Amino acid sequence: MAEFIKGLDLCRGFFFDAAKPVLDTHFPSLPYSAGLIGYGSDVLGYDDDVSRDHMWGPRFYLFLDPADISRKDEIFDALSRELPYAYKGYSVNFTEPDPNDNGVQHPQFITSGRVNPLIFIQTFDEFLEEQLGTYDLAHLTVSDWLVFSEHRLLSLTAGELFHDGLGLSERLESIRYYPEEVQRYFIASDWDIIASEQAFVKRCADVGDAIGSVIVTARIAERLMRLCFLYKKQYAPYSKWFGTAFARLDVSDELKEALQRALHAQGIDEREEQLVRAQALVAALHNESGITAPVEYGIECYYGRDIKVIFADRFAEAAAETLTGTALENIPLIGAFSAVGGLSNVSDDKIYYPQIKALYGVIQHE
Repeated sequence: MAEFIKGLDLCRGFFFDAAKPVLDTHFPSLPYSAGLIGYGSDVLGYDDDVSRDHMWGPRFYLFLDPADISRKDEIFDALSRELPYAYKGYSVNFTEPDPNDNGVQHPQFITSGRVNPLIFIQTFDEFLEEQLGTYDLAHLTVSDWLVFSEHRLLSLTAGELFHDGLGLSERLESIRYYPEEVQRYFIASDWDIIASEQAFVKRCADVGDAIGSVIVTARIAERLMRLCFLYKKQYAPYSKWFGTAFARLDVSDELKEALQRALHAQGIDEREEQLVRAQALVAALHNESGITAPVEYGIECYYGRDIKVIFADRFAEAAAETLTGTALENIPLIGAFSAVGGLSNVSDDKIYYPQIKALYGVIQHE
């Protein structure tokens, strides 16, 4: 097998070395954009040897102006005829989509005939409609932002456009990160979710429920991690890459260590101590962010009980107060549906967006 190359580097080289010369020769005046965005661990830079077995290899999207989309077959035909059979040891030819496996295509080496490259040709509006259910990025509503899959938003703004003759980078700027009021809503929600279980780590352990204590610890740890992404204004990926992305996030090693120790603690004393320590460190991030006026906090007993908390609800209330007079005032603090682990098959599918939107109730002021 060929030496592993990060997918983004492989695809960039493939475009400039193999595909662009074909386009320049046969379609010299064609305006287009091309790059690697959207699905795939290679887009996010998380790909490894295991990633290479399907939908990975020399590939890219080729976006055409709507006026030129009728030339799609002609362009694909030219690429199919003239692209090499392999690039840097990787097959340029792929199988047809497997209808029994969600349309997955696998690399397949050939030595004669035309290649079937993993090059997707469409308009950018078609691509956005597939990814988000809308192509009108200039007129998104608060409801749209609430239902969009965070992982999809990340995948659209990560990766790279190798050539941008259509100026798509400018269009993508509008979804580079959440609008401020949506960011504040998600912050309020995550603190509120933490507050709802903040006393249960110790309480579960006190009644002999060690498993329950660990489960609650993990849930609170995840919400603390999500808050870090929100304060750093970076989209978080779905569960497969969530921890990997957090490890690379620009937050203190002290915070990362506290979360690790809380999750790996064998006894309740260390588990509670480290988790509350992590909450205090994220609380400091909150106050540094300027999202709200500084919120006073300290490690305290939960209403006189031998349970340590920082009263996370104070942060939820402070963030929620900033939503007064906005479309997000008085809607339930449930956060992003796509932040619920194990539901990516639903949250990533635009067909369910109307039902997900209904979870938030009627939103005024839109």
